[in-house]
Amino acid sequence: MNSSQIHTTFKLALNFLASGKLKFAFDKTKLLIDELQLGEFTDRFNDLQQNYRLLLQYYIKGTEDPERKTVYNRIIARLFILISDLREELLFRNSSNFEYTQKRYFPHKQRFTSLTGLYDSLQYFHNQSAIYSESDIIPENELKHIRINYENLLPELFSVFWLSTHFKGEEKSLYQQIMDSNYPGQIEKSLSVSALTLNLWRMFDEQKLMLLFDSCQDKNQQIKQRALTGLCFVLAKYNRFLPYFPAVRNRLVLIADDNHFLENFRNIIIQIIATLETEKISKKLQEEILPEIMKISPLLKDKMDAENLLKSDEWEEGNPEWQDLLNESGISDKLKELTDLQMEGADVYMSTFAMLKNFPFFNEFSNWFLPFDSGFSAISELFGSDDKSILSAFVDNNIMCNSDKYSFCLSVLQMPEKQRNNLKYSFKAESEQLKEIANDEALLTPDFNAKNISKQYIQDLFRFFKLHPQHSEFSDMFASSLFMHKSYLFDILSANSDLKESIAEYYFIKGHYNEALELFVELIIESEPSAALYQKTGFSYQQTSQISKALDAYLKADMIHPDDLWTIRKIALCYRLSGNFTKALEYYQHADFLKPEQLNNALHIGQCLMQLDKHKEALSVYYKLDAKNEGNIKIIKAISWCAFISGNLVQAAYYSAKLIENMPDAHDFINAGHIAWCQNKIAVAIGFYTQGLRLMNNKLEDFVNIINEDKKHLMLNGVSEDEFPLFFDEFFYNEIKN
Repeated sequence: MNSSQIHTTFKLALNFLASGKLKFAFDKTKLLIDELQLGEFTDRFNDLQQNYRLLLQYYIKGTEDPERKTVYNRIIARLFILISDLREELLFRNSSNFEYTQKRYFPHKQRFTSLTGLYDSLQYFHNQSAIYSESDIIPENELKHIRINYENLLPELFSVFWLSTHFKGEEKSLYQQIMDSNYPGQIEKSLSVSALTLNLWRMFDEQKLMLLFDSCQDKNQQIKQRALTGLCFVLAKYNRFLPYFPAVRNRLVLIADDNHFLENFRNIIIQIIATLETEKISKKLQEEILPEIMKISPLLKDKMDAENLLKSDEWEEGNPEWQDLLNESGISDKLKELTDLQMEGADVYMSTFAMLKNFPFFNEFSNWFLPFDSGFSAISELFGSDDKSILSAFVDNNIMCNSDKYSFCLSVLQMPEKQRNNLKYSFKAESEQLKEIANDEALLTPDFNAKNISKQYIQDLFRFFKLHPQHSEFSDMFASSLFMHKSYLFDILSANSDLKESIAEYYFIKGHYNEALELFVELIIESEPSAALYQKTGFSYQQTSQISKALDAYLKADMIHPDDLWTIRKIALCYRLSGNFTKALEYYQHADFLKPEQLNNALHIGQCLMQLDKHKEALSVYYKLDAKNEGNIKIIKAISWCAFISGNLVQAAYYSAKLIENMPDAHDFINAGHIAWCQNKIAVAIGFYTQGLRLMNNKLEDFVNIINEDKKHLMLNGVSEDEFPLFFDEFFYNEIKN
């Protein structure tokens, strides 16, 4: 089997297993067993299949077995683990994927024959650092030497927890030693949690999952938030099989009972969903804002150069004309939108820093997950002098994630000394402002620190899965961002909380209407729904083109809270879209009663009357509107068309002429052509039709379809059936000549 065949067989086996078709799951697993040809796996497979056959025999005989369900679930759990182990072993042998290549190569580049040696070397660095920090004489060269040695150990530590197939006693012991509260290395702890998360993302292992649960209890927020974030992703991935692992459920129930954990998970789930906005923001920057800036930049430069900027009394004053240029181009509105998104916590720097991930620093895999440390040798030069306080204030802000902070510092180091100094001073005011904002937010939000740590870590992960040179060889964590609410974890967390409502609202606000609907429907079943809930449900159905369901939800909202203008208008809209113009008219008239003389509502009333062939009543409505809103193009269009279909060609022509004089569109010309044809002004009609066709980009098929749709109205106004082929032939002859 090649890698593709292994993946396909693995997925089929899991799908059969998840759907309760164990016989077929065993058949697919047997294919993997035969491919691997390893006795240990064959024995495990035969043992499981034998147990299942015995369970089936007892069932067929009608034997009462109170433990049957427990045994059945245990077989599913064990078969799931076996299938996962088989895939891992086969890919380890056959795959050219980056992760498995690293896994095969890792034993040959390890520097320590035992993990105890690795731990002792890490501990040595911290012991020596503590001794030097208490000494009056600090040996800079020695410190630098042990620091570099320490940094060289970190990738090996990361690889141990990332690449190990199973954690034997030595790996588990090392993880627990690193995570011990007395161990001083926060960087090692953070990297170990990330490595464990990636390991679990590659393959399920209940023992490793329990270690991740343990790390969620860490008192240090950096460690805790990483572990909670990893847990969200991992549990979502293996969602179908978690019910078969009682120990996992027990740990989740314990977590769900803690309101503090619940709030952390709420923040993390919302931030994971919010990563969907990141690609939209990057697209907006690349396709809308930057091209517009490039267009106006010469104009902006001319304006700036035209001013004598060296006059001391005018040095600080900006020219309002510069802003006028931005306003005229529409860039100001787009930049404001990005600023608003940033204030909401959106990741607006992804596209900016995407180009700064090519430094050699990022060639080391583990550095993509490294928490920011100004002492790291690659950037420590920036923090070794009086620049430290200014740059520290800037990079310690909550706006940039760890990965971007390293990118920023590495790019600063590329600058000439003079430019770097100028940059340093330009950041002074900025850093003070950022610090002040952070302090204010911390006062207003109790979990502010935890929320920002998880946000930055999620952004670090996002950059890895989108920007790492081999990112396409990893299963993307963020591909499941919109499935978080379908997870076993979410069900447990939302059982006795308002989490479901919070996430539904977030989906709704961000326009993820299908996902919002899934939760709104559950909330309607589980609670006593409010009018607002039915309104939002109806709007979500409407936005996903499920008009009949939208109407049903709006009608229920109206029953709970009658005479709400917004709801009444939405009901009218749904009736109109579904072709029930009698009911639509009834609700539009009710809306007019609730809030009289609203232009759009009156136009809809007229439209419904036209659809019901009550043309005189419709014209009466439109004439009243025209008297109060003279020159309104929408009203003029409505009168012209209504007069035409009611046979009043003189009135139709009068209002059509007004449209032709005032920036007409394709339909205005076509309607003018209709009127002229019905008045037997054939040449004039052809002229109007030709102009209409031009505005339709000469899409002849669309043009003919419009004529055919309006054929009945043309015939009611005197055009005979026999005229159509003659008229079209003359029209097409004219088109060929033109």
